[in-house]
Amino acid sequence: RDSGQSAAALCTSSHLGCDVLERRILLTSSPSDFVFSQGTITGYTGSGGDVSIPATIVGFGGGITLDTAKAIANLLTNPGSAADYQGWDLVKNPAVHKIGVPTISGTGAEATRTCVMTNKATGLKLGMNSDFTVFNHLVLDPDLTATVPRDQYFFTGMDAYIHCIEALAGSYRNAVGDAYSHETINLCQKVFLGDDMMSDQSREDLMVASYLGGSAIATSYVGVVHPFSAGLSVVLGIHHCVANCITMRAMKEFYPEAFDEFWTAVDRQRVVVPEGVARGLTDDQYKSLYDSTVVHSKPLTNALGEDYKKTLTFDKVVELFKMM
Repeated sequence: RDSGQSAAALCTSSHLGCDVLERRILLTSSPSDFVFSQGTITGYTGSGGDVSIPATIVGFGGGITLDTAKAIANLLTNPGSAADYQGWDLVKNPAVHKIGVPTISGTGAEATRTCVMTNKATGLKLGMNSDFTVFNHLVLDPDLTATVPRDQYFFTGMDAYIHCIEALAGSYRNAVGDAYSHETINLCQKVFLGDDMMSDQSREDLMVASYLGGSAIATSYVGVVHPFSAGLSVVLGIHHCVANCITMRAMKEFYPEAFDEFWTAVDRQRVVVPEGVARGLTDDQYKSLYDSTVVHSKPLTNALGEDYKKTLTFDKVVELFKMM
């Protein structure tokens, strides 16, 4: 769900009349070049020939699909492109009604007030952070996660855990966010340190953890992990939740207890986390990784203070990436 990337994962629905209950909207024939804009996704014709926007948008899938659904719902009622709304409280008009149906647990996209996209022109990975971005209704059914591949289940589920270890270590923490975060971590410990992380009970627990984890960061910010993860995604094209887990290789300095617990879970679940992905890169690639990381001022300020660039110098950032 990028301001200049694919939306092919999304299936949206539109109630246009009594004889047309659902319409699947083909967003683009060239997914890699797709740019969200109001002009691209409005102007649907109803059964009577009237031009209409959908009555509701349904996002059915993982975090990318859910975020895409939220972005489209915003852009149906707000002019311009998605890139115009990357930031905080830039969306001015209420979005189209939207329903989220997650089929994998962890990202918290079903709960957050953002929809994260990458602007390929600028390299900025940032969401539409707005109260209008929140889903109106959700369907949380752990049976939908029963066939998720095991490693993907782990990587994505750990996004919930990482959200909350970052929130609890930050300066923007608060009582509500703390409550959500502590319960999310408790559930993740139960799932990932247990015997069967994909049992019926574990999948139910992880779906709850995902929602609570998303609710936690909706009241606060993430920390060091997510900006570095964003760098891996923007520069090297690594999927977000995998990038989070790779980033954890370099996080002992910042989150020592969570670092040990995370790698205990990796060993217990026999998951293979990619290694060495940011070694031996070009100078230009390291410069891009640095820029794509330190641009995330809010989470890094949350974690390290307003002078975070004094800690995260260029050499320090490169050193950390080489540990991954």
